Amino acid sequence: MSNSLPATVGVLGGGRMGAGIAHAFLISGAQVRVIERDEASAAAARERVMGSVDKSLARGTLSETREQLGARLSVGTDYQQFADCQLVVEAVPEIWDLKVSSLQGVEKVLAPTAVLASNTSSLSVSGLAGELSRPSRFLGLHFFNPVPASTLIEVVIGKQTDAELVDQARGWVAALGKTAVVVNDAPGFASSRLGVAIALEAMRMVQEGVASAEDIDNAMVLGYKHPTGPLKTTDIVGLDVRLGIAEYLHQELGERFEPPQILRELVAEGKLGRKSGQGFYDWSQD
Repeated sequence: MSNSLPATVGVLGGGRMGAGIAHAFLISGAQVRVIERDEASAAAARERVMGSVDKSLARGTLSETREQLGARLSVGTDYQQFADCQLVVEAVPEIWDLKVSSLQGVEKVLAPTAVLASNTSSLSVSGLAGELSRPSRFLGLHFFNPVPASTLIEVVIGKQTDAELVDQARGWVAALGKTAVVVNDAPGFASSRLGVAIALEAMRMVQEGVASAEDIDNAMVLGYKHPTGPLKTTDIVGLDVRLGIAEYLHQELGERFEPPQILRELVAEGKLGRKSGQGFYDWSQD
């Protein structure tokens, strides 16, 4: 297993997750290209990535200057900029049709030997691969939010993924200074399935008046050594994102993943967690 990164890595989508993924590859030595849907989004994506770079520089963990790192980052709107990438990671929202059309668009410009990956947290990697011309060159690379602080990447192997890509992916993860867990494609993989199961039960406990969100979270932080509780994590991830994953798992795995009414109500009220200022917690002063 080689722990070297591809020389040039593309990231499709420069939101919170995409920017975090771009940052991880950038500070690890790769040339990074981020593609967004329009110029305004592209400019915002560059600010996000360089904002993360600034935080890393402030911690004194980088050997390069801001100028050197910025010179290896390009941000644009044309898929053709991915043409010479050895790896492209898709990080668009968890919407099936959007994922498929985005992946198909990227695949058209890639060399046959290039690897295409999805950062999906729950959608079927084998199903997405079935929509592509080269399914053997596709796998899941599920990063965790926030990417700079997380040490885990879930490597998801589809039914048609080349066996050699598993070792390659492990090497990439190691080169990023993170740890890989390898799972076969299944609804929710390992991390989302377990994380959502705990979070949904915590939501039911709030709904039933068992305890407050803070006390439920403290039980998991202090009793089970979770870094944050399941409800605060839901706020950070986004209640709308958690609802979408839960609905998919409910469809695939049955009643145990049925979204609680409290989750549906909060999303309907626009209380999506940290990004909206209110979820299970008040983030308005954050």
